[in-house]
Amino acid sequence: MTGQLHPADFRPPRGLANRHVQTLLPRLLPRRRLPHRVEILELPDGDFVELAWADPAPADPAAPVFVLFHGLEGSLHSPYARELLATAAGLGWRAVLMHFRGCGRLPNRLPRAYHSGDTADAYWLIGQLGHRYPRALKVAAGVSLGANMLVKLVAEQGGDGLDLAGAIAISAPLDLAACAETLHRGFARVYERHLLASLKARTAARLDALPLALDRAALTALDSLRDYDDAVTAPLHGFAGAEDYYRRASAGRLIGELELPTLLLHADDDPFMPPGLFARLPSPGDAVRVEVARHGGHVGFMERRGGRLRSWLARRVARQLEDWSRPAGGQAWPDRRRVSRSGS
Repeated sequence: MTGQLHPADFRPPRGLANRHVQTLLPRLLPRRRLPHRVEILELPDGDFVELAWADPAPADPAAPVFVLFHGLEGSLHSPYARELLATAAGLGWRAVLMHFRGCGRLPNRLPRAYHSGDTADAYWLIGQLGHRYPRALKVAAGVSLGANMLVKLVAEQGGDGLDLAGAIAISAPLDLAACAETLHRGFARVYERHLLASLKARTAARLDALPLALDRAALTALDSLRDYDDAVTAPLHGFAGAEDYYRRASAGRLIGELELPTLLLHADDDPFMPPGLFARLPSPGDAVRVEVARHGGHVGFMERRGGRLRSWLARRVARQLEDWSRPAGGQAWPDRRRVSRSGS
């Protein structure tokens, strides 16, 4: 890893630096209120995704747009989703979260689900936002699974393939096989069991309609995320098995190809990730900035400000949105030339 690796300025409160404390804290604190409206966005294949728009929306159609992609089994109710959407809305941005298929209020129509490398729905949404708000600056952010998906999408589309000024990837599992292995060890199995229970419940509710060689007893017996991906995720989405899925869907191998300004936020002690994650990945290009905090857990990053526990992620994302929304000529990164969509 070259000069794109920077220390994040996150500092945990005294006594709250533990990786699991940081991971769980946002889920234990009162959740932020977020007035919103729901939209059903029809997809080209006949399915749909649910969008959650922060209310009230800006009146100006040229107001900047912030689009968020959640993590595995996440939704608008995830603490980080409410924090980030409310933060963007508070800055005057039009803020929207895309629920992956089946993660909103309603089950999706087609016999499929979503996965870490499934970029088509996000690409469609960003295109639709371009048609609706052609003069608006747009920034996308992804969290965990949504972050891996977003990095993969940015790599696939190149510098001019997306109507985005920049992308922000938070706690991205860029090596899916290594992350699945990490989650199956030690205390991290608590997180794995929680995610697995949610995935199995969602699949069980639709099992009769899904083209899977799996009965309810076999579904119940799945004991790891790797087992689930091998038995459910891979066959539903055209992969030969879990290993094929992890290899093709992991975005880490692509970070050297990113041309769009992209900020990666990561904690060294993330319990979902193997140690030294970025040491095993290609060196990113000049458009990428990687900020690594010593502490923070998985999508935790809770700091003390003004005597209260607050989200450092929201503060860091707000700063980046403000930087990218400055008039042309501003810098994407403090220590290097801005890379713009026009190349100027």
